[in-house]
Amino acid sequence: MADLSVTVNGMKFKNPFVIGSGPPGTNYKTIAKSFDCGWGGVIAKTVSLDSTEVINVAPRYGKLRLNEYEAKGNKNVIGFQNIELISDLSLQEWLDDFKRVKDDYPEGILIASIMEQHEKDRWQELTGLIMETGVDGFELNFSCPHGHPERQMGAAMGQNPDIVEEVTRWVADTTDLPIWAKMTPNIGNIRLPARAAMAGGASGVAAINTILSVVGVDLDSLKPQPTVQGGSTPGGYSYRAVKPIALRMVSELCLDQPDMPVSGIGGVAEARDAIEFLLMGASTVQVCTGAMLQGHKMVQNLIEGLDKFLDEKGFASVNDIIGKSLPYFTTHHELVERQVAAKLAKAGQKNRDKEWGENMAEVTDKLTTN
Repeated sequence: MADLSVTVNGMKFKNPFVIGSGPPGTNYKTIAKSFDCGWGGVIAKTVSLDSTEVINVAPRYGKLRLNEYEAKGNKNVIGFQNIELISDLSLQEWLDDFKRVKDDYPEGILIASIMEQHEKDRWQELTGLIMETGVDGFELNFSCPHGHPERQMGAAMGQNPDIVEEVTRWVADTTDLPIWAKMTPNIGNIRLPARAAMAGGASGVAAINTILSVVGVDLDSLKPQPTVQGGSTPGGYSYRAVKPIALRMVSELCLDQPDMPVSGIGGVAEARDAIEFLLMGASTVQVCTGAMLQGHKMVQNLIEGLDKFLDEKGFASVNDIIGKSLPYFTTHHELVERQVAAKLAKAGQKNRDKEWGENMAEVTDKLTTN
């Protein structure tokens, strides 16, 4: 069996599979379930100070199916939308849960996801309180597409590189624990806020969060989904359909800053998906929607699939495949040049003796330098 462990920013994960911030890590019970099932780490659901009011609604999810006329289970779901906010538990409940998790699972990597308004004291107070619980690191939520944008939180903050750098520095000045900045895909160039985060003292980045979307419209009521009390709002899109976008952005980040640890996120439903993120340069792979639809035990399929792949390809460890596919990326211009060169080379390999026929002089002229 290959070595599935990875060490990132001093944190040793027994495997690269990490529960992404959201419902699968929303309290002590779900986090404990994650570790019991074999996940290498957990990013807890995003926490804020109690003065940041959080009220979730129901329904708050929508599904995009491969065929809407098929059975309504989860097997044909290709896209998933949520309008869920960050945790509505009190901060004290989270502080108690963080301590309990680290007491019961000392080897499990537990990372606290935090999000606050654009105020230095709030970010530093939140960081300081959570740091005392024994968590292994922090993930800064600069990326929730629908989380309190009117307060310049989430993606509204993450779309501004200057603010990303400033807030990251506030947190870095407060703690020596590893800090991952979670990037929003709702931006033209994801490399810019990532550079800003690293300049502000981040240890690495996580990418991507969900894509702002409208999952569909009920053709009977004519109302966008999900519908709450007759209305709706755009939300975050995830699961299988976003994987190509996430892979592209992860590759861009890894090519732009080769030494920057990246935790890949977006559309992981099976082992192949996770392996692709590792090949794109991610050192860990986060899963949220997949665990919501398949259950925490899906990690066993991820572990078995990764182990089988490494053995079949002759790799001794996960580290051997991280970024393995990045050297194959190039520009469209170079691809054209390669294709032209290949055609010329192929033409030069023709059997020239077959060109000779009855008109010897004509062929001679073609092969003669004037």
